[in-house]
Order: sequence, then structure tokens, then C-alpha cells
Amino acid sequence: MNASPAATPTSTIATSMKIQSVKRMRAYSTPYWFLLPGITIYLITIIYPIFKAFQISFYDWKVLPGIESPFLGLANYNRALHDPIFWKGLGNSGFYMIVTVPPQIILGLMAAMLLNRKIAGRTFFRVLFYLPVVTSWVVVSLLFRYLFAGEGGLFNWVLKDVLHLVQNDVQWFGSRWPAMIAICALGIWKGVGWSMIIFLAALQNVNPELEEAAAIDGANAFQRFKVVTLPSIRRTATFISIMLVIGGFNVFLSVFLMTDGGPSNETEVVLTYMYRQAFSFLDFGYGSALAFLLTSIILSLSIVQWKFFRPKDES
Repeated sequence: MNASPAATPTSTIATSMKIQSVKRMRAYSTPYWFLLPGITIYLITIIYPIFKAFQISFYDWKVLPGIESPFLGLANYNRALHDPIFWKGLGNSGFYMIVTVPPQIILGLMAAMLLNRKIAGRTFFRVLFYLPVVTSWVVVSLLFRYLFAGEGGLFNWVLKDVLHLVQNDVQWFGSRWPAMIAICALGIWKGVGWSMIIFLAALQNVNPELEEAAAIDGANAFQRFKVVTLPSIRRTATFISIMLVIGGFNVFLSVFLMTDGGPSNETEVVLTYMYRQAFSFLDFGYGSALAFLLTSIILSLSIVQWKFFRPKDES
């Protein structure tokens, strides 16, 4: 009886390499199996609706089954470019962004710098500043509507009876710009706490030894902020700026609840106009076109901001 031939060194090495390759493949693929459920949900709930909405923007989309949706090509986009209400809404959204973003950044940074110091009640004040952020938009929008009421509102009482700056009650929601000021006041009040908490996290990572070295060299508080603190939080400031610009152009709920776009579309913003076209008039094609026009504007502004604020060593 003949004994089986012994395995050659070459075949043993090949088998070992194959086993190692399989082990590496399993180790490499394991994280992706854990990510797969989340990625699947993201694709179904986010990516697919985006592509579907983009498709709808080229049609006179009919929601009822069995009814044909005519293909319009770029007609919805051309309609938006010649729609005066869309341009007014875009102007109001831009005005809201311009008025609300700088105060949220400046006031949020000032509050973060104050609350980064060791002061009595620091935790309490942090919670107090952040409280508006977690408060419902519905609640605060209705609250500010009452605060800016034409008769009996708190702000009219302060302006007329306390400061005597006006003789008659200001009809805040009776015309375009007073109403936009009231809406912007709400946006600033609600957003400062968000900026503060992000800046606060960034300030806690600033190297204190650099500040001490600058102080020893004779730098005052403003010079230390300019030379040490500001460069250290530059990326955070860029992030906050981009996110606030996106949020500014996406203002919706406060306008919807405080003015509903009135009077006579004077306070309409892009999202309220888009919502009205899609869900009041069931013109989903035009509403989708408005959404993608706004997305293009926001994306362009975000790219410009990133390039402008990007550190020189990353360019």
C-alpha cells in the first residue's frame, strides 16, 4: 500500500496565502456589513426622493394614478425665472439670511467666549442661552406673533408707552419690511444658542499655552483673540457660517406661522411659495423646480464660502 505523497512546499505556501487573503477580505468587509442597513435606509429615504423630485421637476406631474403626466422639459424652470413672486420670495429669503447670519455668529461667539471662562453659574447660563434652540418652532413663532401684535403687543408697548419712540402702534404684519424684521428677530433669538454651543466646543480646544505666550509678549485681549483664538477656530467659524447660510435660505416655519406669506405675498419666501405650489395647488412639477433652483443657489454660495474661508495651506 502506497503512502499519499507529502504536500509540496509550493502548494502549502499557496494555501496559506489563500487563507490569509480570505481572512483579510472578511476583516475588510465586516464594517460595511454593519453600515449596510443605515446606507440602505439613507438611499431609500433621502437619495431616491431627491432623484424622484428632480424627475418630477420636468413634468406637469399628476398625483392621481392612471393620469398621464405630460413632459414639459425646462418649462417649469423657465416659468420660475419669469415668476415675480419667486423673485420676491428669493429676495425675502436673502434678506432674512443677510440680517440673521452675522448677529448669530457675532453674538454666539461673544457668548461662547464669556461662558468659556470660569464664572459663577456658568452651566446655568449655557443652558439658558441654548434653551431657545430646543424650543419648538411652532411655540416660539406663535409667541413672537403675539409679541409683535399691532395692538397690545409687548414691542409696541415698549416703543410707544415706555420709550415714546412712536405715537401709534406699529402694524408689524401689515406690510413687507416690518413683518420681515419681526421674522428676523425670531431667527436671531433662536439661533444664537446654536452658534454659541459650537463655538464653545471649539474654544475649549484652543491651546492655552499659546494665549499665555502671547500675553507674556505683551499682547492685549483683542490681539490675543486675533492672533491666537481666531485662527484656531477658523474651521469652526467656516462650518457655522455655511450652516447658517443654508438655514437662512431654508426659513419656512416661522414665516408660515407668523405671516403665511402675507399680506399679498409680500413676506413670501422660497420655501413657503414652493410649499403652496406643491401642496395647495398640487403643482408638484413647479414646486420641485423651485426646490432645485434654491438648492443650486445654496450649493453655489456654500462653495464660495468654503473657498473664501479655507485656510491658505489647504488651497
